[in-house]
Amino acid sequence: MKLDEVAKKLEGLQTIASVKKILGIETQKAIYYIYKLRKKGYVKTNYESDKKRVYFISLQNVFRGISYIDILNKYSPIKLASFEVYQIYGRIPSVEETLIYAIKKQEVRYIIASISLFKKVKNWSLLYKLAKKNGLIRQVAALYDVSKVCVKKIRKMPKKFKNLARPKKSDIYLYIIKNFSSSDFKEIEKKWKVYIPLNRVDLEDYK
Repeated sequence: MKLDEVAKKLEGLQTIASVKKILGIETQKAIYYIYKLRKKGYVKTNYESDKKRVYFISLQNVFRGISYIDILNKYSPIKLASFEVYQIYGRIPSVEETLIYAIKKQEVRYIIASISLFKKVKNWSLLYKLAKKNGLIRQVAALYDVSKVCVKKIRKMPKKFKNLARPKKSDIYLYIIKNFSSSDFKEIEKKWKVYIPLNRVDLEDYK
């Protein structure tokens, strides 16, 4: 069977077990096909929460598309697997754009992974613009303070961003993930009027 035909049959997210089942082959043959498909550019590898490998197989991968998950996995010790197959072509998504994407997902693992991106933020004006557009200014500021607890060499947040993000007395508390709040980051929650969906134990991979 030709490799492009194999790639079509395996289109989507696969594991070695699913490759074996779809193609009706043994483990070593499945590993061989993944190896050959990767060399051809058809495979991208992600990791599940238990660090099990998941292979995103697509003929489109050959065109070197990149996803927000790729950016998150590049910088975060938390490796994400995603059933989203959305790829961006012709440009590399910015760290600032990826950070907003991760927060908007409203999922704990994405929030944990996003913490690492603050180390790479350079364009705070862009981050503010994107945060404002998505109604996430205070959430970004609160997660920035969390990042300072567990990530080394975090770039300093500009005073302008900090002042614009500061909550007013009349502002209500906001959630990053609905109904999730922290036992460990109460001061940060109070400072920004934002409930933090993480505790220190969630950030152990940053040690």
